[in-house]
Amino acid sequence: MSRILAIDYGTKRVGLAVTDPMKIIATSLATVRAHDIIVYLKNYLQTETIECFVVGKPMKLDGSDSQSAVHVEKFISLLRKNFPEIKIERIDERYTSTIATRAMLEMGLKKKDRQKKENVDQHSSIIHGKVLKELKLTK
Repeated sequence: MSRILAIDYGTKRVGLAVTDPMKIIATSLATVRAHDIIVYLKNYLQTETIECFVVGKPMKLDGSDSQSAVHVEKFISLLRKNFPEIKIERIDERYTSTIATRAMLEMGLKKKDRQKKENVDQHSSIIHGKVLKELKLTK
């Protein structure tokens, strides 16, 4: 069975989350330095089957692309080049950092842990995975 891998791409760090093989639960996988992400994914795909990458689409509140959208598009081009057989879905990532921070607060994480950007990135990627799972269930 294959998994869905959700990606919260940033120019410094990339948050990753993955579903279980039945695509029921999305859990945090890792936070990887951006320049190491393709190597990390190649290694990960040697042991796991991924059906789809879910990549957050950075947008402004008015629905237009944010400044970081250019970097995400370059990253998606790298994904397509290196993993042409894996489908890529885009998810609106507005508010995911806010939702992730709120979720970490509700989980009881200390303020110091909630302020670590890599923790927010990982939780944001979990949200991407959950959103895609919900979309697939409603289609």
